[in-house]
Amino acid sequence: MPKQTRQPSPRFGIAEWFGRDILDLTPKERRDIALDLLRPKKERSERPCPFQARKQGAKCSKEGGVCSLRLYAPDQSAETGAVLAKPVEAPAGTLRVTCPYRFHHDLEILRWVGETILGDANPLIAAEVGFLEGGALLHGEEGDDVGRLDMILVKSGAVGSEALQWAALEIQAVYFSGDAMRGDFESMTDPHLPWLPFPKGRRRPDYRSSGPKRLMPQLQIKVPTLRRWGKKMAVVVDRPFFDSIGEMDRVADISNADIAWFIVGFENAGHGEIKRLIRDEVRFTTLERSVEGLTGGKPVPLSVFESRIKSKLLTSDPRSRRAAK
Repeated sequence: MPKQTRQPSPRFGIAEWFGRDILDLTPKERRDIALDLLRPKKERSERPCPFQARKQGAKCSKEGGVCSLRLYAPDQSAETGAVLAKPVEAPAGTLRVTCPYRFHHDLEILRWVGETILGDANPLIAAEVGFLEGGALLHGEEGDDVGRLDMILVKSGAVGSEALQWAALEIQAVYFSGDAMRGDFESMTDPHLPWLPFPKGRRRPDYRSSGPKRLMPQLQIKVPTLRRWGKKMAVVVDRPFFDSIGEMDRVADISNADIAWFIVGFENAGHGEIKRLIRDEVRFTTLERSVEGLTGGKPVPLSVFESRIKSKLLTSDPRSRRAAK
């Protein structure tokens, strides 16, 4: 009896590539893009970004052009024997946004935040406004990273008045860790594959790096000052990102909140069309509860923690095992 080959576990691969669902691309289109990306960087084609609605003619600036990831299961082709990619159904197969510009599509998120916080669906926009100065910036690039407010939404008609009505907006995509995309690009150059090949690389959305290590310091630095000024921080993430955060207490009314989490989803808009960004949920909370959620929850009791210490010592240190006897 022939030995059966064990199928690999589901893996994350490209969902949207230069603004298009990769499943809507023909094998030739995927092959042409992949071959272009395998060329030296200076020789690659410039490709438009369909999500930057505020910048006419904007080009994609993201290495590899990957807008979002999707989980795929292996599916062996009866025709060629090749292992192809079968999209996993939601919720596990939900898009994971890797480029912040993906959230700018059709300016829907700006209308949503404007309506909710300012009562204005068409707010004015000021981007990358300096927030920290001088001695507050200690480490060059890191200082530049947290020294600006990414986007300020201003209520229309407020400019020129003494009291501006505005809110800060922070958009957070997810980083991924694991294998780079080059292996996936190479597999797509095969002219004989009738469908998308199963991802070559092993990778996953890295919510730990994106949340506690990237987003949380931004909030801890910016929100206390905004709170003293009586201003709100809006944070935009997709549903899988928010679900990766530990439970956080919510407040019933925005007047008692420091942060408004705007959680988005995506829905199909027809073959060949960009998936529509949809409003999923708004969650009002305080800075302290947001930090607790981002750090993964509440500390365990001391007795539980010390029992874990003993367990580690018994399995890793021979002296502990002898003492236990």
